[in-house]
Amino acid sequence: MERNAFPHRDYPLPMATELATERASDLQVEIAQAVEHRRNFAIISHPDAGKTTLTEKLLLYGGAIHEAGAVKARRAQRHATSDWMEMEQQRGISITSTVLQFEYGGAQINLLDTPGHQDFSEDTYRTLAAADNAVMLVDAAKGLEPQTRKLFEVCKLRSLPIFTFINKMDRPSREPLDLLDEIEQELGLQTYAVNWPIGTGDRFRGVFDRRMQQVHLFERSEHGKKEARDTVIELGDPKLEALLDQDLYAQFKDELELLSEVGTPLDLDLVRQGKMTPVFFGSAMTNFGVEPFLDAFLDYAMKPGAYNSTQGAIDPTYTDFTGFVFKLQANMDPKHRDRVAFVRVCSGKFEKDMTVQHARTGKTIRLSRPQKLFAQGRESIEEAYPGDVIGLNNPGMFAIGDTIFCGKKLEYEGIPCFSPELFSYLKNPNPSKFKQFQKGVSELQEEGAVQIMYSTDESKRDPILAAVGQLQFEVVQFRLLGEYGVETRLELLPYTVARWVEGGWEALEKVGRIFNAATVKDRWGRPVLLFRNEWNAQQLISDHPSLSLSAIAPVLLGAAPASA
Repeated sequence: MERNAFPHRDYPLPMATELATERASDLQVEIAQAVEHRRNFAIISHPDAGKTTLTEKLLLYGGAIHEAGAVKARRAQRHATSDWMEMEQQRGISITSTVLQFEYGGAQINLLDTPGHQDFSEDTYRTLAAADNAVMLVDAAKGLEPQTRKLFEVCKLRSLPIFTFINKMDRPSREPLDLLDEIEQELGLQTYAVNWPIGTGDRFRGVFDRRMQQVHLFERSEHGKKEARDTVIELGDPKLEALLDQDLYAQFKDELELLSEVGTPLDLDLVRQGKMTPVFFGSAMTNFGVEPFLDAFLDYAMKPGAYNSTQGAIDPTYTDFTGFVFKLQANMDPKHRDRVAFVRVCSGKFEKDMTVQHARTGKTIRLSRPQKLFAQGRESIEEAYPGDVIGLNNPGMFAIGDTIFCGKKLEYEGIPCFSPELFSYLKNPNPSKFKQFQKGVSELQEEGAVQIMYSTDESKRDPILAAVGQLQFEVVQFRLLGEYGVETRLELLPYTVARWVEGGWEALEKVGRIFNAATVKDRWGRPVLLFRNEWNAQQLISDHPSLSLSAIAPVLLGAAPASA
């Protein structure tokens, strides 16, 4: 064959490795640009602080909805977007995490809405594992409340940047300076007031934006359904004094002077380390202060960052796609009885129909039906980047904490289960519904709606529901009836403390007979001891110092634990 039949051999071109490097470099630039325009956050609060209302108003200003819904909706009102489950709409509370994605100010925002009710704090913890920032919502009249403190500790463990929105300023409230002092004293956080309220309660007229040195005076819209009409005035404008009552204007000037003298300057490094919180004042119900908060948040918030794995910290610009499952949800679409896995994209670029490895099982999976999530609504997507949350159809292959990846094998840190405090046998009184009962229990267990354990006595086959709060039991029964057509009854057990046995069955057998505790097994077949109270648990530890017990279920990186 003649040499010139292969003319490319006569002209030097980049080697395959050089082309691959060039493509990788282009992809890295694409990913870096996408990361630059993404913000991801979860909202934490005590029940009734207004979290779902604030979520609705952020969606309103983001253009994702055109009219904000009422949480405790009358028949004539629409329901809150984030509260899509029937039981949430009936009770006016959030009982499951949802993901809401929208664009604002040139940024792609992933809002992870969490349950406020303390009975669902474990669902909130799992969601915080997928967040880059947290917004702590505080009731202006009540200040810091127990569930807020508890969730703050979770954020602190992850060193999440925390942004504070002090809500309900249009109602009788505590002094703003007192609220800042409470956050500093009780949470050990430095505070920086990004805006300052002008009046409180019925006299709440607006906020002063310290970043822009502008005063925002608001006019109420009907029930806060539409964006608040906003008059923006420069601080030095003489019109401002004429628009405010004389005493209100004087108080506002005095408070600003005090802030400038005693307030701590803003330090974004401390904010991003979770040591300083930017504070915003407003009213989600009337939309006062929501838009200034959103503008400042985009400037100050952390972009998607690195996640720890078995291969070390993985930067979002790492070109291989990786992600982890932080939530499972069954029956988001009751007509199709579907199951959806919520996946946080950690690195690389996700593309529809891509093939990935499943770290726990070692299987290869083709991701052919990825979805963009918006509460219960979903639409197909072609691509996603670090910080995004995608929904994947889950026919039983995913578990919470699972890692999926391309390229070199790695696994992200698992998500632990915490000690439940209520225990009950779940009984199916109708044998003809056995298959539906088994399927419902299995799917609700997978999504983490409740922990499920089993007796070591083979004659007792009923599952044991293990919950943080009573409402979890009610949700399981409600959903089994509504989604699977199975009526159930509960048989409460007299225990309040669960402890996993470190070292497994072998360690337990060495101890011999145990008194004042019941031995059960968790879904992975590992031994768990149930105690009537904390005193009984401590007594066992003092009697058998070689026995190690844990309030948190042992977790392997990204893997289902083997039976110990």
